[in-house]
Amino acid sequence: MSTPAPSPAPTPATGPTPPPVPEQPQPRYSSVVGTTNGSESRKERGVVLRVLMYVVVAHLLAFFIWLLFLVGARG
Repeated sequence: MSTPAPSPAPTPATGPTPPPVPEQPQPRYSSVVGTTNGSESRKERGVVLRVLMYVVVAHLLAFFIWLLFLVGARG
């Protein structure tokens, strides 16, 4: 006598399959926040000093050009 073949295991009910989850892009920056040890305040101070110098030099140049026009008008 031969034994009957075993029946296959029951399969789960097939329903709507969930949509595939898209892969999240990796950030281009590190999520680790480091300490600046005061270097940011030095950079800000440098920017303020540079802007102040540009303003002063621009005003001196404008004064020099105004002086040239003043002298040229006399002559």
